[in-house]
Amino acid sequence: MRFSFLLLLFASLAIGADYPQAEISNGQIRAKLYLPDAKAGFYRSTRFDWSGVISSLEFGGHNYYGPWFTGNDATVRDFVYRDADIVVSAESGSMGPADEFQMPLGYEAAQVGGTFIKIGVGVLRKPDAKPYSAYAKYEIVDAGRWSVRSDGDFVEFTQELSDAATGYGYVYRKTVRLTAGKPEMTIEHSLRNTGRQAIASSVYNHNFLVLDQAGTTAGYAITLPFAVKTSRPPNAQFAELRGNQIVYLRTLQNKDTVYMPVEGFGGESKDYDFRVENRVLGAGMRVTGDKPLASVALWSIRSVLAIEPFLAVAAEPGKEMAWKYTYSYYTVAKE
Repeated sequence: MRFSFLLLLFASLAIGADYPQAEISNGQIRAKLYLPDAKAGFYRSTRFDWSGVISSLEFGGHNYYGPWFTGNDATVRDFVYRDADIVVSAESGSMGPADEFQMPLGYEAAQVGGTFIKIGVGVLRKPDAKPYSAYAKYEIVDAGRWSVRSDGDFVEFTQELSDAATGYGYVYRKTVRLTAGKPEMTIEHSLRNTGRQAIASSVYNHNFLVLDQAGTTAGYAITLPFAVKTSRPPNAQFAELRGNQIVYLRTLQNKDTVYMPVEGFGGESKDYDFRVENRVLGAGMRVTGDKPLASVALWSIRSVLAIEPFLAVAAEPGKEMAWKYTYSYYTVAKE
């Protein structure tokens, strides 16, 4: 584990301060965010939303976010293990609470060589007749117009995009805000449809948790407000279900993986409520949302734990949809 920690520390230093970024604080939390930039930004690929990439969030002597990988390679599809390294593609190399609008707009209708839309990214070129893949490398025809507004405790990102060829257009706004007087962060979204086509997609947050760069250790527990079910139970050596909890039994190493669809939630927003705690490290976070869940997945490898809630996104022409996530950070007694 010590060697893996040093590799991740090296990666975090290598990612460096040359990318456009902003720092915010409310006196309890200090966070650093990378800013969208088509030429110099940290994330410039076509899978994840370019806005709100949090490279570091410190509270109570703990750091919750940072790189979960040690290198990148354009020939990689998603990520691969190379000895002690975890190497990612440009498409998958994001961090922190990373949003992805999973369903592109207009892909099926587009002819080969035509365009389609990925919200939070831009207008992309359809290179062939293959089904859409989040891991494919697509040409960015137009990244839209990004603007950023920042003050001491918030950063607001706005992407304005219009594509006459497809009829899609929108104003997408995301605000990452630290709540005054609390160890709390909110991520507010709005999507206003300015085009002639209806928008229908889904969005999820990957929630790349790399608490203290310590790896995915025994002692993690995820608590939900419903009895957890799954159609694909995790390896019983690594994790088990205990009523409304998912408990990690041993530290993930090498190529160990815990993946499962999380089932058992209802149709109300109250079930968008996840607590992730690590009593070995002495820290936790709670994530809530104000919209009903469409689906949930849990994915983790040795360097990162990710609880991934999905929401449906829809807006008719001239209409707007808004949604919000709330993150609360706290410490717990060590065991």
